[in-house]
Amino acid sequence: MAARFAVGRRLRVLDVGMGQGTQALRLARAGHTVTGMERDATMIAAAREALAREPEGIRERMRIIEGDGRDTGVHFLPGSFDVVLCHGVLMYVEEPDPLVAGLARMLAPGGLLSLLVRNGDALAMRPGLAGDWAGALAAFGTTACTNRLGLDVRADRLKDLTATLAGIGAPLRAWYGVRVFTDTAADGAEAPEDLQTLLAVEERAGRTDPYRGVAALLHLCGVRG
Repeated sequence: MAARFAVGRRLRVLDVGMGQGTQALRLARAGHTVTGMERDATMIAAAREALAREPEGIRERMRIIEGDGRDTGVHFLPGSFDVVLCHGVLMYVEEPDPLVAGLARMLAPGGLLSLLVRNGDALAMRPGLAGDWAGALAAFGTTACTNRLGLDVRADRLKDLTATLAGIGAPLRAWYGVRVFTDTAADGAEAPEDLQTLLAVEERAGRTDPYRGVAALLHLCGVRG
């Protein structure tokens, strides 16, 4: 966002599948007008609770809508947002192309579409690094996997999403790897003393070939023409 828009510009942001609102709140605190969309009642309750603890000015900049990301056209007019986020959602959608196309329609010209997806080209990395050779072998050539919550999800390949974004008029401008080295870290593990160094390493790897190609997740940024 910082690279795409002028410093100080107040953006209209749609966060589809906002979860408990962590990203949406950060953007509202930064001065942007944010709409969070979520269908899970538990997550919505957590987001509303977190928002209620914020100062009035931030509460006024954020609204929460209960709904499915595939129904954005029901709630908003085309071109209503400068930025659309869809992070950690596509992995739960069997046919992602219609959803992504609908998100792109919500963008104003020059708007930014931000997707965070499971990397289908690196599914063998986690079981392989854990010494699960049978699991690693089974992961080659598939886009099916089980996430940390024990749910069966699907992954996306960079080549396929690049083609999808080009086809809907929001071609890929930049992409990054997320969790290059830390995907095998135990859930709930305490942050290391050198956390800032760890984050610096992850960010550098996420921008650098060949490391970003084997990241657990991919962050893709498309721009509406």
